[in-house]
Amino acid sequence: MVDIRPFKAIRYTQKAGDAENLITQPYDKIDPEMQKAYYAKSSYNYCRLILPLEENKYQVAKARITEWLKEGVLAKETQPSIFVSRQEFMLDGKKYSRTGIIAALRLYLYSENEVFPHEATYKAPKVDRLNMLRTVQKDLEPVFLIYQDPEKKTLAFLEETAKTVPDVQVTDSLQVKHTVWVVTDPDKIRKLQSVLSTKTVVITDGHHRYESALAYRDEMRSKGNWTEDSAFNFQMSYLVPVQEEGLLVLPTHRLLKDYKLTDDLLQVFKFFFEVQEVAPTVDALEYFLKNHVDEHAFCIYVGSKAYGLILKHDKAVYDFVNANVSKETKIFDVVILRDIVFKFILKTGELNIDDNILYVRWTQAAVEKVNLGEASIAFLVNPINAKTVAEIAQQHELLPEKSTDFYPKLVSGLLMMDISASEKL
Repeated sequence: MVDIRPFKAIRYTQKAGDAENLITQPYDKIDPEMQKAYYAKSSYNYCRLILPLEENKYQVAKARITEWLKEGVLAKETQPSIFVSRQEFMLDGKKYSRTGIIAALRLYLYSENEVFPHEATYKAPKVDRLNMLRTVQKDLEPVFLIYQDPEKKTLAFLEETAKTVPDVQVTDSLQVKHTVWVVTDPDKIRKLQSVLSTKTVVITDGHHRYESALAYRDEMRSKGNWTEDSAFNFQMSYLVPVQEEGLLVLPTHRLLKDYKLTDDLLQVFKFFFEVQEVAPTVDALEYFLKNHVDEHAFCIYVGSKAYGLILKHDKAVYDFVNANVSKETKIFDVVILRDIVFKFILKTGELNIDDNILYVRWTQAAVEKVNLGEASIAFLVNPINAKTVAEIAQQHELLPEKSTDFYPKLVSGLLMMDISASEKL
């Protein structure tokens, strides 16, 4: 049984200024250049909370929240609410809309089979977010989850709510329009709780934050004097039905910093893959991938040259793959890339984010990073669809780190949830 609750959100007031100068991309999507740009936008920009430039960032974030509440720049609402949140955006010349619910979701261990992860996580980001939770005792950003709604009961609720006057409308730096509606009606909330109580949910984005929240919850419980209604038992969450047409997944390309594609390595690739040289341009790379979906296809870009790879339909190759990839019952591109290309062919060993591997959303950005020398080789992949993500997660299968990119991200800065010891839901 999935338990969601309304909560008394902490939100910016008009005193903070224009919302477009306050909101940010999620903390893990903010690079140093973006960080400085956000700081320049406003002295109250949300980046100053989720990713401060200052060295003692956790204490700085805590002090700012306290000060901004005192100044009236932030204010805690008096009435518990759930929120309907919609993102409208363009992708490849087509307009999309994605709508979901923001509520407090009870935290469950993965072993309880209520909340399922779909990919593995790194240790360092979890340590960072746990330190932030301990210090500020606020959920600063929501976790993004999906669930099945074949009867379209929640979709009907979302559509009905979206016909009313919104509370917030703001366009982010990627030209995504974000609209938020506030729902306080207890009857509507109870009906929604009843529908969702029969569901299980899958984390699409925010695994590190969710697992950090579990660790924080357990620490708070160990101190005693808690109840099932204590807010730290919950995580501010954005929940979207799989049946929502605007639920899109982009690929996450992998870039390695310290590896070269030698002639000898290219011969090893040719044992496993049909290899063809393609033009080293963004258009040519994207054209190859789009025309080889569901064929275990990849592109390699090394600057002056690029190659298209398709896994060979060869018994020897499939026997090797089946014997050497991890236990996933379905062979996914990102698994083949990790276990065959990285571990076996390149012999990379453990790869650490930012140190020797980068993850990039857009082909253009991947090409530019190689051209600028920020990486030596880019591996470009096709995306996995949302329905598949949900299915594999509920079969207790994990994809490699950063296998999916649910686009667009929910911006940070619209809502915050108090999870201090005294807060009840």
